[in-house]
Amino acid sequence: MGSFSIWHWLIVLVIVLLIFGTKKLRNVGEDLGGAVKGFKQGMREGEPPAKPAGEISSQGTTIEGEVKEKQKG
Repeated sequence: MGSFSIWHWLIVLVIVLLIFGTKKLRNVGEDLGGAVKGFKQGMREGEPPAKPAGEISSQGTTIEGEVKEKQKG
């Protein structure tokens, strides 16, 4: 029960080509490629837009520093 050799895969490929034909396999490949392309585009649309490097957001930003004097007031 070893893995298939290259000859086994070539025979399977020839049988698939004989059964389905190259035109049908090409159409299946185009459909699969279009589905992958649509999936990638959908994933990009779901992400929030990237902010420019110089822009600073005040939400969730921690500013570290040292207190020199207490102010009374």
